Amino acid sequence: MDGHTIKKKRRKVSRSDRIFDIVNTIVMALIFLIVAYPLYYVVIASVSDPNLVNSGEVILTPKGFNLDAYEHILTNQNILTGYLNSIIYTLVWTVLAVCITVPAGYALSRKDLPHRKLCTLFFVFVMYFQGGLVPTYLVVKDLKLLDTMWAVILPTCLSVYNLIVCRTYFEGTLSDELLDAARVDGATNLQFFFKIALPLSKALVAIMVLFYAVQQWNSYFDAMIYLNTKSKFPLQVVLKDILIQAQMNSSGAFGDAESVAAMQRIAELVKYSSIVAASLPMLILYPFVQKYFVKGIMIGAVKG
Repeated sequence: MDGHTIKKKRRKVSRSDRIFDIVNTIVMALIFLIVAYPLYYVVIASVSDPNLVNSGEVILTPKGFNLDAYEHILTNQNILTGYLNSIIYTLVWTVLAVCITVPAGYALSRKDLPHRKLCTLFFVFVMYFQGGLVPTYLVVKDLKLLDTMWAVILPTCLSVYNLIVCRTYFEGTLSDELLDAARVDGATNLQFFFKIALPLSKALVAIMVLFYAVQQWNSYFDAMIYLNTKSKFPLQVVLKDILIQAQMNSSGAFGDAESVAAMQRIAELVKYSSIVAASLPMLILYPFVQKYFVKGIMIGAVKG
């Protein structure tokens, strides 16, 4: 093969690479717009005139700028309580879930675990076939957990998906030779886990914290089912009640047309401002943990 042929082949490869990069950039840009624009629209709609929002005039920039919806939300005394409750539930639930999931994933990754495949099959089975809401409610009731913080935390403190991620990570990271070397040095199973496995799995622990924290922060269904006292409601339930109340006030309002229209405007704006208020903490946190989120997706894709 002469030099001219080699240069021609290189030009062809280079041209194909450029075409791929262009197509890839266009596709990624479209995906970004599809994902980012709804979030952006919610933000600008929450500070715009609802009449202009409903008429479709709000597209790229806010129009009729006002903060009435945020004022309506922030003046509600339950908002601060909801934020505090959500922080407590998220912190306690995340710590407990990580302390259960990571050791369980390590145990399932050990080839010397008796009935390892049967244990894994059990976890996977209950992930797809659960007992349902009524049996779970009866269990929580019999345990005297109704209307307590633990009713929101304990029934869901283990995610089988996260457990499989942990098992896959340990299988791909901790070799049998490393365990044999630790045993030669006299290390027990607990010493190997705490002194070798965990220090090598800081990224995994960070990923589990991120996954569990986001899941619990956005959770509201369990609180709706098991909690009765409003002072124990998390933020998501508080915002839901505010939204429902605003809609009821607007639909059942009586009086002059101006006051009825004002209530309807507030109800329309509350829908968007509630989304912003609930998502803001996670949006602020995400840029600092983005690299761990990407690692988590890659870990879940590794075959164990």
